[in-house]
Amino acid sequence: MQSGPGLTGPEPPPLPCPTLTTVAAGPKPDRRRALELLAASRDGCTEAIMLAHGFTVELMVDLCIAGLAIATVERMVVGGRTVDIVRLKITEAGR
Repeated sequence: MQSGPGLTGPEPPPLPCPTLTTVAAGPKPDRRRALELLAASRDGCTEAIMLAHGFTVELMVDLCIAGLAIATVERMVVGGRTVDIVRLKITEAGR
């Protein structure tokens, strides 16, 4: 309990301190590079192409969650087998 003239009751909880996750981070070069690649590709890029350029699946998911890119699944028949291909395209917000 607080002590002193006119102070009664429990102490208020401490204020939260900013952490690394709440502090605004600077621009992310991989994110920018990925968006530049998507912007240069009229039909977008497949997940395989993005991986070949060194981008992670986590980065691709982050771009989609942020609304900067959209992922669509295309089905193709290759060698008699059906294969799902993920294609990413940049959105207007990502340009």
